[in-house]
This record gives sequence, structure tokens and C-alpha cells, in this order.
Amino acid sequence: MPGLLRGIARTAVIAGTATAVSNRVSRRQAGRWAQQDQQDEDRYDDTTADQPADDRSQRLAQLQQLGELKAQGVLTEEEFARQKAQILGY
Repeated sequence: MPGLLRGIARTAVIAGTATAVSNRVSRRQAGRWAQQDQQDEDRYDDTTADQPADDRSQRLAQLQQLGELKAQGVLTEEEFARQKAQILGY
């Protein structure tokens, strides 16, 4: 009987340690993911903050006009792609 209790106690200690380690790894990984998400969000905010709202709305209007010209058949697909890249700064 003492051997059985010792085996159960050892199993409980091992299981508890494994659970604690697993939880610590999960928390650390979640923290890294949150940090990476924050960096991605900051990077996105930096790129959109560089452009004034007027510039963005002007580009959007140009793209809409370009799309209408393509839909009317005035521009070919090649001309459309070239103009779009120029407006977007590619």
C-alpha cells in the first residue's frame, strides 16, 4: 500500500509540474503574439498616418475615375494597370 501511495503522489507531482510549465509556455506565447499584433498595428498606423486624408480621398477619386474609364472601354487592361500603379505609387 505505501508503494501505491508513493506512486500516486509522484504522478500528481509530475502532472502538476507539467501543467504549470504548460501554462507558463502558453502565457509567454500569448504575450509574444500580442506584442507582434501591436507591432503590426503600429506599423499600419504609421503608414496611414503619413498620408493626409485629402491625399487619400484624392487617390480614391482618381481610382474610381480610372475604373469608370476602363468599364467604358476607353482604357485597356494594360493602361489601367499602369495608371493604377502610378496613382498608388508602386
